[in-house]
Amino acid sequence: MEGAKQGIVVAGGQGRGNGLTQMFGPEGVVVDQLGTVYVVDYGNARIMRWPKGATHGSIIVGGNGEGGQSNQLNRPVGLSFDRQGNLYVVDNNNHRVQTFNIASNA
Repeated sequence: MEGAKQGIVVAGGQGRGNGLTQMFGPEGVVVDQLGTVYVVDYGNARIMRWPKGATHGSIIVGGNGEGGQSNQLNRPVGLSFDRQGNLYVVDNNNHRVQTFNIASNA
């Protein structure tokens, strides 16, 4: 997209909210080799997955309200993957980094 003058929405774009077509304060993004977009949805305390060309995403981590349980996040701000495909999430207000095997959640 060298020289591009306009962007293309690949995730969200339907206003602020908690629906599967919305986000509330996206903070971080990682794109895998297949073009799948993973987004930290800070305000909704969740991580979302948007396959290439999808019109809506799916919640792969969190989405269970803000909190400190192992299935909850509290103001996540970053994400990364290791070579085995495990997801690491920076869970800011819980002062922790959690890892998730999302292959079993696919």
